[in-house]
This record gives sequence, C-alpha cells and structure tokens, in this order.
Amino acid sequence: MSSGIQIKPKTAVQKSKTSSPLPPSEEPAIKPQPKPSDKLNPKTIDPFSAYSQPPSTFAAIYAKGGIPCRLVHGSVKHRLQWECLPETVPFDPLLVTLAEAHSDDEVFGRGLDALVHLSAVVGPSLNGHLKHLLTNLSRRLMHKKFREKITVALQKLEQYGGKATVAIIKSKIPTYCSIFS
Repeated sequence: MSSGIQIKPKTAVQKSKTSSPLPPSEEPAIKPQPKPSDKLNPKTIDPFSAYSQPPSTFAAIYAKGGIPCRLVHGSVKHRLQWECLPETVPFDPLLVTLAEAHSDDEVFGRGLDALVHLSAVVGPSLNGHLKHLLTNLSRRLMHKKFREKITVALQKLEQYGGKATVAIIKSKIPTYCSIFS
C-alpha cells in the first residue's frame, strides 16, 4: 500500500535553521522598549542590593569595633556613648585614623575642634602622637580656607601641651610661631 504523499529528507541548510538558534554571541542584540510607566516611575536606589562603594577607613574600623564609642539613637536626639573614659582612649591609631580618614572640609573642621578639646582634657599626653596629626594639618595649612583655624588650633595645642609641644610642631611646620615667644 503506497500512498501518494512522499516525505523529502531535510537538506543541510534546513537542518541548521531548525536545529538550534545562533550562539548568544552571534545573536543580534535587541533592546527592550521602554514602558510608558518608566517615565512616571523613575529608577531609584534598590535598598536590598549590595552596597557597591567600598567603606572608608574610618567606617571599616568603626564597624570592626576599633573605635571605642557607639552612636546611641534616640527618638529625637542621638548621643555618643564611650566604652571607656575619653582620658584613657589609646591615641594611636585612633586619632591618626580620625585625622586621615576624612577629606571633607566640614568634617575636617569638626575634627580640628575635637583635637583642640581633646588636647584640653589630656594636655601633654597628646605630644607623643602629635607628629602623626601634624602631617595632615600642615597639608591643610596651605589652603587659605583653613589657615587661620589651624593656626589657632596649633596655638591651643601648644598652650595645653606645654613648651615641649613647640619643638614637635616646628619639626613638621617650620613656619609656626610660638605663643610663648
């Protein structure tokens, strides 16, 4: 029994078209068309995505518990809670980290104020760590914006640290004029 229908075998060209699509590298790139709702709902930051920017030195040390204080969040006010007395805080590497970690001008100004207040509390005990801090101060001393504030801070450091502080300051900032002269 033979029927009138004959099946032709597929040719090589037909087999390659039906067997598999082109590899991903050879497929033409098709851009998805924007939806009309995209104009109404602009892209925002995904709070669940991984944070792409690496943390600063300060943030990394704070997260590891290297800074002996914590921020206590209140409903209205936030406060700083020290794990030890500020007088007993090890200056090295804490102060160096605080001084070098920030390049923001406002943060630098606040850090300078904090350094002066710390110097008032601990006095000459800060002298052993001053060389590390003065490197950053001498760089900023060249900027007109901070010249006066840094000069006042150096004078306060000298006042609270005593005459030994002058030699330390002059070793890093030779143009400094002592308040005792």
